[in-house]
Amino acid sequence: MIQCWRLDTPAQTLVLASHNSHLPEVVHWGAPLPEGEGLVALARALQPDVTGGMLDARPPMTVCPLPGDVFPGQPGADIGALKPRLRLEEVVEEAGLLELGFRDGDITYTLTARTHAACDVIELSARMTGARIGWLAAPGLPAPVLADEMIGYAGKWIGEFTAQTIPWRVGAHVREVRDGRTSHEAFPGLVMPARGAGNGTGEVFALHLGTSGGHRMVAEELPDGRRQVLFGPMLSAEGSDDVTAGPLYITCSGNGLNGVMQAMQRFARTHILDFPDTDRPRPVHYNCWEAIYFDHDLAELRDIASLAAQLGAERFVLDDGWFKGRSSDTSSLGDWEVDWDKYPEGLQPLIDHVEACGMTFGLWVEPEMVNPDSDLARQHPDWVFGPADQPLGRHQLVLDMALEEVQAYLFARLDAILSTYPVDYLKWDHNRVLPFPDHRQVGAVYALIDRLREAHAHVEIESCASGGARIDYGILKRTHRVWLSDSNDALERMRMQHEAMLFLPPEIMGSHIGPRKCHTSGRTLSMSLRAWVAAQGHFGFEMDPRELTEGETEVLTRVCDWWKANRGWLHRGLAHRLDTRDRGQRASMTVSADGDRFVVWVGQKETPPHVLPHPVRLTGLAANDRYAVRLVSEDSPIPDWMTRGDMALKRGPVTLSGAALMSAGVSLPYMAPQSIWVLEGTRVA
Repeated sequence: MIQCWRLDTPAQTLVLASHNSHLPEVVHWGAPLPEGEGLVALARALQPDVTGGMLDARPPMTVCPLPGDVFPGQPGADIGALKPRLRLEEVVEEAGLLELGFRDGDITYTLTARTHAACDVIELSARMTGARIGWLAAPGLPAPVLADEMIGYAGKWIGEFTAQTIPWRVGAHVREVRDGRTSHEAFPGLVMPARGAGNGTGEVFALHLGTSGGHRMVAEELPDGRRQVLFGPMLSAEGSDDVTAGPLYITCSGNGLNGVMQAMQRFARTHILDFPDTDRPRPVHYNCWEAIYFDHDLAELRDIASLAAQLGAERFVLDDGWFKGRSSDTSSLGDWEVDWDKYPEGLQPLIDHVEACGMTFGLWVEPEMVNPDSDLARQHPDWVFGPADQPLGRHQLVLDMALEEVQAYLFARLDAILSTYPVDYLKWDHNRVLPFPDHRQVGAVYALIDRLREAHAHVEIESCASGGARIDYGILKRTHRVWLSDSNDALERMRMQHEAMLFLPPEIMGSHIGPRKCHTSGRTLSMSLRAWVAAQGHFGFEMDPRELTEGETEVLTRVCDWWKANRGWLHRGLAHRLDTRDRGQRASMTVSADGDRFVVWVGQKETPPHVLPHPVRLTGLAANDRYAVRLVSEDSPIPDWMTRGDMALKRGPVTLSGAALMSAGVSLPYMAPQSIWVLEGTRVA
């Protein structure tokens, strides 16, 4: 007997088939199937032949392969020596929801699937109870047959979101993150393009595990040719007898990488992000960190705030160093009280000045950490997570967030700050890894943030973890912005933002103009490049504004004004990555939701391979409509003698059909290394 179920969004169909009430297999994940498709016939049509050198029946590749299945690949759960024979016990089918419950004695397995049709995303999770579980994967999925490679995301501090192309071959590609947080090194996402797929064409599959702790991913090709992908959270060493793995968010596109990017961005905007005020535009940030570090002086901060407001800032964020005894990163974490030596009257005088300048006030915190040199650590050494002799990380240890007294202490301290001062934003940092994975830490952090948000619903929160080490949909359900990287180097940011936008809407990617000489790379880059790259994300700046020249001030102010004028439609638009012949270029565009406007960024990192840039071909436009296209980044540092041709774009707007812009494209002026051109387009009658 075969029982089948299907889940549909406009761009994809997922079909599950259970043989004789066993755990189901995914027999189809891909392009939509007709409404009346015979699912049982499909499952039977895909049953394999039998040949020499194999068992008389090929063991199924279920959503959770178990030891008792005689499956030759990686299992979907670690339950020790147990070999349960799970059987279907309960089915719940409602609009947009499928729940399948299986049992063998005390052991239960529940698969839950939800469709988000408007966003083209399916949400999957698995729950297992009744055994000592060391690991559990979210429901396993087949990988595309016609694919030669997959794309994962590696990285490091100040080098997040490094795309890593991994060839499919027989064997298992296993990636484990055991440091207890999402990590710089392995964003929990995977993109699987079918052969020949690109930015705008071909079939592409994408998955993202939306949890904030360590994770394990298995991408395996079996000797018989089948491929499976498993994603699940890393648990504590002792495991648990009740584990939920997921949510795992999946999408499939017939329109290349841009299709999965648009689906994931729509889904994040609609179902993940929860802003206190949805009508409030994303404010321009000023963060004082790279201007003053730990050297807090009220008079200087007032001067800096005044200049930041003149440049266009709408939010002033006071970073690390404001609390008791904090003059370096070696002490005081955990002692969340104002440093009365630096601020004799508390923070209110600075806040009054910030508000008088027309800005709101934000504050840096790192609640999950403690310095050994702190009152908290001296009073409560038993609150430290992990062994007493563990190595420090950035001079700090992790608090055991699962302890009720730790939760109570942190809530009380943060609640006191937020109740005393008109803080509308917290930059929530996490600057060291855990000594080992423990899923209870993640749940406890979620609970603390949820409680704070309930008590202070107006406060927005940024997820920062030495930059981008905690970026995932789990933390984004509770926060409103991510700090993509501690690197403000515009060339590095150009790459990171290009990759991260596959999963993240640009309006939540904190992107700042750093100092003229980047503090992490040592490079000196033009204000034009720094400002226009920052304008691709959630715009802000954090250099010392007193260092700016008159020319730099003019460029920064103009780009800031442009971003403010356009953020309303940019943050609801459809993003596209553009194909370029030059591998040293990064090109993308955003088209407004109504299709009336668009903006194009073309950044040049390296020396171009040819004398002049190739025409850039656009996408996402109405072929028969006409668009006026103009250059808006007129502040390029390229000298006039290097770009002296009589080009149409230099003389003013160029008006062409969408078909021409998408097939022939438009030529850009000369591009030097470390430069950027930005185009703006408007539909004309």
